[in-house]
Formats: sequence, structure tokens, C-alpha cells
Amino acid sequence: MKFEREGFLISTEHELLDVAFIDQSLNSTYWAKGRSRETVEESIRNSLCFGVYKTETRKQIGFARVVTDQATFSWICDVFIAETHRKKGLGKWLVECVTAHPSVKNCRSFLGTADAHALYEKFGYARAEVMRRLP
Repeated sequence: MKFEREGFLISTEHELLDVAFIDQSLNSTYWAKGRSRETVEESIRNSLCFGVYKTETRKQIGFARVVTDQATFSWICDVFIAETHRKKGLGKWLVECVTAHPSVKNCRSFLGTADAHALYEKFGYARAEVMRRLP
């Protein structure tokens, strides 16, 4: 699936993903710092992924990943836009594309965030306590 807007492209094509960029970017976040390259690669292989690119160059500037059974459940995670491209509405557009995707839109959807509540609330997410078990 592809979406285009004002010089940017969002695609679910795994072939376009820049795994080195994703790995480096995730390791600069509070939620994925220290995640191994192997774990990043495995998570990408087993997820519905959305890459954000500059249309002209296909340089990747953002990412989101969805774990889903494509019928009843989805977990949105690893959402980010490169710092140099923030404040352009790309994060909002990315979440809009993710939540509208056929494998996500009719599912009960969850996510976890410590800092982007206002963004996700625009798409119907509500703050709630979630139980979790850490490995």
C-alpha cells in the first residue's frame, strides 16, 4: 500500500525499508535503546511496517510497525519521524495511514507511549493502564 503527499511517500513495501536507518533511529529512542540489530530485523520480518520516505530520493525519514492478526487485534509500535523532518505533520499523517490500513482499522488497537498522548488521542486512543509481562 502506498500513500503520497507533498513530496513524501508512505509505503508498506518491505523492500524499501532501510534497516540500518531504522536500527540507528530506534536505538536513539527511550523505548528501544539497546535493542539488537537482529531483534530489529526479526521484528520487521514479523510485522506490518510503514516506511516514510522523501518521494524524490526514496530516503527513509520515518517508520511505524504494527503487530496484528489482521482481524481482531493490533499493537502499534516503534513510531518515529527523523528529527530533521518533525513539525511538518508527518507523524500525524503516518498514524492516519496506519490506523486506516485494512489490517488495522477494524481491529481493537493498542499502543504504548510516554510522550505522544495528544497525537494518538486525535485518532480515538484513550489513556489506560495496560498489564504487561517483561521478558
